[in-house]
Amino acid sequence: MGSGKLERAFVDVFESCFCIFEVEQTKKMCSNLYVGKDHVGDVTLSKKILAALTTGALGITVANPSDLVKVRLQAEGKLTPGVPRRYTGALNAYSTIVRHEGIGALWTGIGPNVARNAIINAAELASYDQVKQTILKIPGFIDNVVTHLFAGLKAGFFAVCIGSPVDVVKSRMMGDAVYNRTLDCLIKTLKNEGHLAFYKGFLPNFERLGSWNVVMFLTFEQAKKIVRELQLSGR
Repeated sequence: MGSGKLERAFVDVFESCFCIFEVEQTKKMCSNLYVGKDHVGDVTLSKKILAALTTGALGITVANPSDLVKVRLQAEGKLTPGVPRRYTGALNAYSTIVRHEGIGALWTGIGPNVARNAIINAAELASYDQVKQTILKIPGFIDNVVTHLFAGLKAGFFAVCIGSPVDVVKSRMMGDAVYNRTLDCLIKTLKNEGHLAFYKGFLPNFERLGSWNVVMFLTFEQAKKIVRELQLSGR
């Protein structure tokens, strides 16, 4: 694995850790802010969506610089041999962007990125919780790995269906300087390529997000189970 790929992998790991952190924060926000600490019973779907939107927007505001660097490094990796590269790696990308474009440039594309992350976060987290609750009402299903797997796949499908358009706009805004703002990118893409352009790569995206959601939620559920067992054993 080359240094560029390795550094992109580190950026992905950072974002993955942040997403798992968001899962727990969304649940806490649901119980503390939107329904109250003393709430008993299931949280409504609208409150789950609201909490996921909020944590998704706040989370990507912090993580936008790493996402920008990842997008630009990926674009560099697609250049034909012999074409000069702007960046030698992730750290060089950060310093080059700040030096030549200013520190504010690290938040390039923050508008579509907030929209993208908030929407996908809501689609993933709210749908996972809702699908899991629905599955558990079916006779024979219990709160185990199989249930988490099905719920994670469904969450990934919802995320791709709902988030693909903003994902396309976000990637183009970050990787190409021809667009002035989010609306400009949206209009030019629709005018030049049609509405199906917003769903380019749907199947690869579902393979990526579907597997990612399965791994993320399985990891989260198992980690939660281990922490609960440790807490009980410590009493």
